[in-house]
Amino acid sequence: MRCGAGHDCSCTCQINKFMSYRNTLDHLVYDWLKADSLNTRPRFADHSRETFAAVFDTCERIAREKFAPFNRLVDKEEPRTAVDADGALKVVLPQATHDARAAYAESGMFAAAQDYEMGGMQLPYLVEAAANSFFAVSSVSIGWNMLSVGNANAILVCGSAAQKQVFAANQLNGRWAGTMCLSEPQAGSSLSDITTRAVLEDEGDALGARYRLRGNKMWISGGEHEVTENIVHLVLAKIPDANGQLVPGTRGISLFIVPKHMVNAQGQLAGQRNDVTLAGLNHKLGWAGTPNTLLNFGEGKFQPDGQPGAVGYLVGKPGDGLRNMFHMMNEARIGVGLAATMLGMAGYYASLDYAKNRPQGRPMGAGGKDASQPQVKLIEHADIKRMLLAQKSYCEGALALELYCARLVDEQHTGDAQSADEARLLLEVLTPIAKSWPSEWCLEANSLAIQIHGGYGYTRDFPVEQYWRDNRLNMIHEGTHGIQALDLLGRKVLMEGGRGLQLLAARINATVEKAIQIPALAAHANTLSAALAQVGSATKAAWATGDPADALPNAVPYMQAFGHLVLAWIWLDVGVADAAQDASKNIAARAGRTGAMAYFYHYELPKLAAWLRVVSLRDRTCADLPEAAF
Repeated sequence: MRCGAGHDCSCTCQINKFMSYRNTLDHLVYDWLKADSLNTRPRFADHSRETFAAVFDTCERIAREKFAPFNRLVDKEEPRTAVDADGALKVVLPQATHDARAAYAESGMFAAAQDYEMGGMQLPYLVEAAANSFFAVSSVSIGWNMLSVGNANAILVCGSAAQKQVFAANQLNGRWAGTMCLSEPQAGSSLSDITTRAVLEDEGDALGARYRLRGNKMWISGGEHEVTENIVHLVLAKIPDANGQLVPGTRGISLFIVPKHMVNAQGQLAGQRNDVTLAGLNHKLGWAGTPNTLLNFGEGKFQPDGQPGAVGYLVGKPGDGLRNMFHMMNEARIGVGLAATMLGMAGYYASLDYAKNRPQGRPMGAGGKDASQPQVKLIEHADIKRMLLAQKSYCEGALALELYCARLVDEQHTGDAQSADEARLLLEVLTPIAKSWPSEWCLEANSLAIQIHGGYGYTRDFPVEQYWRDNRLNMIHEGTHGIQALDLLGRKVLMEGGRGLQLLAARINATVEKAIQIPALAAHANTLSAALAQVGSATKAAWATGDPADALPNAVPYMQAFGHLVLAWIWLDVGVADAAQDASKNIAARAGRTGAMAYFYHYELPKLAAWLRVVSLRDRTCADLPEAAF
């Protein structure tokens, strides 16, 4: 696989990519989001900019040495199955995947934001997210084990003391890995239709009420492997009523810890295999290095204690499963957004490198068709600059959004009561955007990266085709585009009487008030103000009848417009921070951000009006077309 200069992708071009990205990251983390100010809070008092930089240095080094060089390898050498010593199917992965995870675990990053008592570093979540972005830009396909952090966090919030000590702590120290098991082959995203059942066996087990589970789970990333000694599955299942019937809908869903191997109350392997077996691997368009599985629970191949059914331990209360799982899902959605962002960023750096090195064509205007004149580099063509600017505006804007959301997490956990509550509500409104917007527009950035490479971009000699394949999944997993849109328009903008939307509007207006005082930003400020008014008006129009059947058919266009509004605000806020910096420093980088912001306001934000028109009219073109018409 080659870079834009025609070298193997492990060359110095990779180092240049990391240097460029590090400069962008440092600007957003320190100059814009003021990460240093978090160190005045008791939880982060032991830290400084120097400790944050040391974390970034470590993660950048591991990503550059253990992840980036093997991104193509794990894409070609997909997970495969073999039969283990127990006679069950196992997953075989390249040694590079084992080595990368070991290096990550040794760095302590699994517990980066956790309490000291849990073996953590008590880093701000902002710093943890920023540090993890190095791995995402290097190889998301190797980085799937980071699901363990979300799994552990859900147990820390909802689990018992014993569950935290055994199942959460052993994921945070890197000894075990974790999954989330929601979907089923027949149910997909419709969780109310899951049929996996859990029958109580022992109310007084030391690790929690012990149940026996039977059912099937689909699309489980990391569901089977031998990278760690154990796997902790968080499984949604229904407890049958007294008549043996499953409760319809989501009210009957409970959450269970189901380990691959049985353990005792001290967290030691008990020498028994739980009744969880691999039924098959899903072979995907992208993320090929990630084992994605169909799992059978309680099929009878293994019977712990001689009884049929997979052993699972209830987390929290019966019927609270979906709410408890959402502690992991919401975090996972921000993680998906960051992964999508960094795949787009990787494609941007690759196509920028190619455009700087590839001579092709001659300039427009007089003499442009004179074949005797030397060719110019691709980047000298206006349309190539257009595509590069689009990528830059999408990816750097999305990165700023994800880091802003991470900063809100820190505010929610360590701010004063009012700030924490506002951060909580803003996160509720922004999470669908943080997941969906980069998934759509950073995928478009990857498409543009292929376009800039021309025919070469469509070959496996260059990395951009893999970046596109890897990114296509992000519009689907952890809640499809349509589900995120229904959540935004159907729930988030209405919750607490619309207070979250009002809080966001207040933040946007505060940025407008600052920017309008800066001559270079005043026009953008006025445009953003008008866009905010359009979104507010469309929100009211969508719900004018109070009937979801009228409001929600155009939820996706609404979310697209809402997302563009948010990204325009983020760009303007970054621009305000830039204006406060010393204008004599980082001139080229500042010019790049100014150009990307101008591109977004001139080329992207005008799309908002078309999207909102069908929302405001409650257009029923899609909803009313009968099946036969298709």
